[in-house]
Amino acid sequence: MSGPITAPVDVMLGQAPALDMARSKVKQSAQNFESSFLSVMLAQMFKGVETEAPFGGGQGEEMFKSFFTDAVAKQVSRSGGVGLAASVEREMLKMQGLEDTGVPNGA
Repeated sequence: MSGPITAPVDVMLGQAPALDMARSKVKQSAQNFESSFLSVMLAQMFKGVETEAPFGGGQGEEMFKSFFTDAVAKQVSRSGGVGLAASVEREMLKMQGLEDTGVPNGA
């Protein structure tokens, strides 16, 4: 009986870009999740904040407050976040059977 059957090296090399793309999509999804979570958290935080005229208040502020919280949440997530994305990414990789490369989130 011979040893285990292995795929030729060139076939195995073709899988590396696909795995990198899958990991990249997982990382992006984790960052998007963290950004959404932060946006909801910031919206609740700013819910009771009242601003006075002439620099705030009115319908315009109410309409654009959600855009502001989304933008802040995305920037916080892109800048390293609060650690939620790294945990979510690690769990998503486990669920898909991809091993965690051990590279810190954002590196």
